[in-house]
Amino acid sequence: MARIKLLEQNDVTGAEKERYDELAGRNAVTNMKRGLLNDAATYDAYMAWYTSWNRLVEVIGEKDAVLYAHAISTTNSCQLCSLFFISDVKGLGLDPNNLVYDEKEQLLAALAQSIVKDPTSVSDELFDGLRKYFDDREIVVIVGFAGQMIATNNFNSVLKIDVDKRLLPIIGEFKPATWRNDIKK
Repeated sequence: MARIKLLEQNDVTGAEKERYDELAGRNAVTNMKRGLLNDAATYDAYMAWYTSWNRLVEVIGEKDAVLYAHAISTTNSCQLCSLFFISDVKGLGLDPNNLVYDEKEQLLAALAQSIVKDPTSVSDELFDGLRKYFDDREIVVIVGFAGQMIATNNFNSVLKIDVDKRLLPIIGEFKPATWRNDIKK
C-alpha cells in the first residue's frame, strides 16, 4: 500500500486539479501520477520524463529505448516501473526473461546497470563502445534519460506506489534485483 494518498479527481483543487483533469481527459491517470498530484510543482518536474523519453526514442529508437528503460528499472528493482517495461517489452513481441541483445543493445544495458549500481564507476571501455554508435549529444540524451528514469524509480519505490490495475496480471513476473544484498547498510 502506498505511503501517501493516491488522489482521486475530486480530491484535488487548483493547479493539481487542472493537471488531473488534463490527464483524465486523455485517460492517462496512473497511480504514480495520482501520487505526484499531491503537489503540482513536483508533478511538473517528474512529467519532464516524457520530454526525455521522446528525445531518447528519437536518438536510439523505440525498441532500444524500451530495453534501456527496462534495464534501468529492473536493475534498480522498482516494481512499478519494471512491470510497465515488462509489459512494453512484451508489446514488442519479446520475452523479457530471455532477451537477446545485439552489440548496441548490450552496451546500453551495461550502461543502464552501471549507472544504477555505481554511477561513479562507469568505465571508459564502456564509453569507447558507446562511441561506436553515439556522438556526445546522443550520449547526453541517453545518460540524461537514465537520471530521469532513476528519479521515477526512486519516487515509486520509496513511496511504495501501488501497482496499476492493468499490470496486476503480470505482477508475478517482477523479480527484485539481488545485487544490493551484499551491500552493508
